[in-house]
Amino acid sequence: MLRIRGHIGEWPVDLTLELDDEDWARLGARLAAGNAGAPAGPAAEPADRLWQTAQQLLRSAGQMEGPTLLNRLQALAGSAEVGKRLLVRLRHCAQVRVENAADAPIYHWTE
Repeated sequence: MLRIRGHIGEWPVDLTLELDDEDWARLGARLAAGNAGAPAGPAAEPADRLWQTAQQLLRSAGQMEGPTLLNRLQALAGSAEVGKRLLVRLRHCAQVRVENAADAPIYHWTE
């Protein structure tokens, strides 16, 4: 059993998790393998390069409609799923402003 107590903002949290032996073994294996499943070292490098390239794509264009940007990101990543993740990541990036236009959102690079 694992108990977590604290606060989320002003809300008190008191959470109890019951894990069987198999759950503890899986959790221990992930912790032993490295930062609980977070990519480390060389495995993270391709994703970092892809993120940098996605930012550079929008930075170079200055602005781009959402569907066009998504198509470019999917082509860049070689996967529709990864392209969508990059688009969401750009939407929440501090250097990007999203304008809700009539037909499609427009992504603006702000720096």
